[in-house]
Amino acid sequence: MRYALAGKWTVGTLAAVLLLAGCVTQAPVVDQHFGEAVNMAKAQQTVNPDASRDQDPVAGLDGQAANAVIDRYHKSYETPPQPVNVFTIGIGGGGASGGTSGQ
Repeated sequence: MRYALAGKWTVGTLAAVLLLAGCVTQAPVVDQHFGEAVNMAKAQQTVNPDASRDQDPVAGLDGQAANAVIDRYHKSYETPPQPVNVFTIGIGGGGASGGTSGQ
């Protein structure tokens, strides 16, 4: 009796799974084309897609100049810039006023 009940339950479950599988629809068009916009944007922003195969050296700064640039860049982060008070911008500079000139 126990085995017959387990067999019926297994057959019933398998039949339910097969019947429900027929109700599954294909993925919508949005899912089929997912990521194409990103890939297209990356392709349009790539100047030379074969740059990794290019064996010519890069023209530009020599080693000493490039090292000086990098050192200056790193030192710019050692001391943070002074905070700017946005409420005092334009106050006390004079120049443009809405009043009359008195003439």
